[in-house]
Amino acid sequence: MNDWPDGWTGDNGNGNGRGRGYGRGSAGGPEGARVMRHVQRPGAPQHSGVPPQQSRGYDEGYAEPGYDSGYNTGHVYGQGGGGGNGTIPRQGGYPPQGRPAPDWRRRLKVGSLTLVVVLLAVTIGTYFWADSKLKREVDLSKVIERPGEGEGTNYLIVGSDSREGMSTEEKKKLHTGSAEGKRTDSMMILHVGSNGNTMISLPRDSDVEIPSFKGSESGKLFPNTGRRVKLNAAYAEDGPELLVRTVEHNTGLRIDHYAEIGFGGFAKIVDSVGGVEIKVEKTMKDKKSGADFEPGTHTMNGEQALAFVRQRYGLDGGDLDRTKNQQKFLAALANQTATPSTVLNPFKLYPTMGAGLDTVVVDKDMGLWDLGRMFFAMKGVTGGDGKSMNMPISGSRGGNLVWDQAKVKQLVEQLKNDEKVTVTSDR
Repeated sequence: MNDWPDGWTGDNGNGNGRGRGYGRGSAGGPEGARVMRHVQRPGAPQHSGVPPQQSRGYDEGYAEPGYDSGYNTGHVYGQGGGGGNGTIPRQGGYPPQGRPAPDWRRRLKVGSLTLVVVLLAVTIGTYFWADSKLKREVDLSKVIERPGEGEGTNYLIVGSDSREGMSTEEKKKLHTGSAEGKRTDSMMILHVGSNGNTMISLPRDSDVEIPSFKGSESGKLFPNTGRRVKLNAAYAEDGPELLVRTVEHNTGLRIDHYAEIGFGGFAKIVDSVGGVEIKVEKTMKDKKSGADFEPGTHTMNGEQALAFVRQRYGLDGGDLDRTKNQQKFLAALANQTATPSTVLNPFKLYPTMGAGLDTVVVDKDMGLWDLGRMFFAMKGVTGGDGKSMNMPISGSRGGNLVWDQAKVKQLVEQLKNDEKVTVTSDR
């Protein structure tokens, strides 16, 4: 019995069972009908033995490779529908998707976080590297009979004539001579407080009394004999601890931190920043220091800068004018060094820090943070945000400069209470 609709035959009249255009037929009928029983041709009667079924995918084995429905509709059976645009929809009815678009917001967050982590690591590493280079050689716990603490922080900043680490050629070039040991070449008190910072130069020829003290090396107690000497003699006698003790005894002001730099280190710092620009008001000539400057603006290298701050002879005010030149130069150095072009440039920052920190001597309790605070306070004072002055002088005794005790007492009280300094120095 033929199951095909009326007028349809399986052999096309040739008895070979091959239907034209309908696949590879057989004696049982066209292969398409036999293999794909679920496919119903338009107008074909429904047979009760074969219920209608939903189309299935090729992966269920109903279609052979190369099968074509012959309707030219663009449909592919078993794929859950689709348009006639020649595309092949994905299984499940969803359209095919290309490569996902980049998530730029996420990439930006990850990149920013990575940059922050790297900068933080570099900053922390730099801090500990620099902090480890400080020479913490001064023990203020050896200083006896100290004044009470006041408001703010007081630094004693010392420039010494130390020639440590300098070659014979460098000593000759910098006009330092070859004297053994070291002495203070300049001394300043820097007060850092909430009512303005104050920098006070202490002339090295200041007339002071050497108090009782404990030897920094021997630990032996030396009584006060009433000796009066120049201030720089205290350092020469027993180093930084006796200098701090002498300053505290003669002023009544407690020193919180100590910082010192020698000749060689000073010159290296100046050279590392590419020189410092200074305006010279009068002709300066001094064979001993090497100073030789005409009036005008000069960009001084390390050698010239050292000569400028050391000159004593040929100045109208002698040691007092010398301290003014030192403050002036420190102002220029601080303003040039503490700038974004130096701080944010590793090619300038690291050489500057390396040159300076290798030669800076500080007290045992002083860290890099304290040193940085001191440096920026100096910059603020010399830049006009604070007061810069000499210790008030009332006269001289045996060639030594005598402090004005009334003004000194008032000055110290204002510093202890962290008040705005109103005291002035006449010289």
